[in-house]
Order: sequence, then C-alpha cells, then structure tokens
Amino acid sequence: MRILKRCWNSLNIAFSMYSKIPAAQCGWSEENMKYVMCFFPWVGAVIGLLICGWDALADYLNLRDALRNAVLLAIPVAVSGGIHLDGFLDTSDAMSSWRPMEKRLEILKDSHAGAFAILCGSIYFILLYGVLDSVRGDLVSVYACCFVISRSLSAFSVVTFPKASAKGTVAGFSKNAQTRVIQTTSICYILAAAAIMFYIQPVYAGASLAGAALSFLWYYHRAMKYFGGINGDLAGYFLTVCELAMPALMVAASCVL
Repeated sequence: MRILKRCWNSLNIAFSMYSKIPAAQCGWSEENMKYVMCFFPWVGAVIGLLICGWDALADYLNLRDALRNAVLLAIPVAVSGGIHLDGFLDTSDAMSSWRPMEKRLEILKDSHAGAFAILCGSIYFILLYGVLDSVRGDLVSVYACCFVISRSLSAFSVVTFPKASAKGTVAGFSKNAQTRVIQTTSICYILAAAAIMFYIQPVYAGASLAGAALSFLWYYHRAMKYFGGINGDLAGYFLTVCELAMPALMVAASCVL
C-alpha cells in the first residue's frame, strides 16, 4: 500500500507540475518525488486523446480547416500551460546570443522574453500550423502518440544526461528520482507508443520516430556544447522541437506514398 500511495502522490505532482489538469494536493517530499518522471508521459497521453477527440469532432461538425488546425495547435499548450514553450523561448534567446556559456545560462534564468524568443516562437507556430493542416486520417492517430514519446524521451534525459547546474527543477527531480526505474519505464512507454504507431501506419511511424531520434540527438549535442548539461528550459526546448519534428517528417513521408 505504501508504494501505491507514493506512486499516487508522484502522479499528482507530475500533473500539477507539467499540466493544468486539476490534481490532488500532496507534499513534495523526497519519497513522493521518486517516481514523478514515470508519470510525466501520462500528460502526453491525455493530450493525444484530446487531439483525436477534437479531430473527430471537427470532422463530424465539418468545421473549417483554419479552426480545426488552430485548436489542434492550442491543445498541447492549453493542457501543459505552456511550461515547455517557456523553455523553448528562453533557450532560443540564450542560443541566439552567441555569448559565453556562463552568460547563456544567465539568459535562461531571465524571465523577460527577448527578440529572438519572439521571433523563434512565431516561426515555430507558423510551421506547426502548416504541418497540422496536412495531418489527416491515420496521421492524426500517429501524431497523437508523439506526445507520449516526446515526454518519455524528456523524462529519460532528466535522469540520464549531465546537468548544467546542481540547482533547479531538473536537478532536484534527478537527485530524488529512481533513475533505473524511470529509464526502464520511459523505454517501455516509447516501445508501446511506437508499436501502436506501426500498427496504424508503418511508414508514418518510422518517419515520426526518426524525427524524435534526430531531435533527441540535436538536444544532447546542443545542451552539452553550449550549456554543459541540461536543465528545465533545455528539456522544454527539446520537447517543443520534438513535437514539431515528429509530425513534420511524418507529413513529408505521406507526400511520397
């Protein structure tokens, strides 16, 4: 019963930290923090279900493409509260500054949005809107699985990659986490989501997973080279980039079928 209570508390912390979905209040003790990253991908599962539900409703009501695409784009941001997008914007500012590593880390802590953050954010949403306009039919179901995979990879990185600082959310989660359990759980989530994707459409699945792999390698390379490790902002940057790369390659693959 004790382990079940601990997992329940970790689930609630994961949803209260990484989503706007109401969750029960519980103490952020070391015991409760051990398995938080195990439940982080569950937020992605909720987003995926809402994506599929909205697409079905938009099709049933025969809504205009612009409204359908706009809501598809907004669902992940609304559910997550934009926490990962904030990391993407901060990291875009830091990387675009071309300053020394210490200065880039300071920029990540700055709560103000710079010109590069606004520019990169605008380009990101324009590209994602264009990609989502081509996400139709089986592509929608495959796309829905992307949110589980992106968060599973992010959780894996949090407990595996070197940290840019000994302080901060990621360092705290990593310190108190059950590393081997989270790594194993993340891999199981990825394999399960990938199996569903391949069952729906193998070519779309392969292209989407290639996008996830390339994003993950890019994330590791940039984090190590320019920041000396990862933190919460960089994890958010990866997740945001991954959730554009996966559907983009999937749509590109659909064009050659």
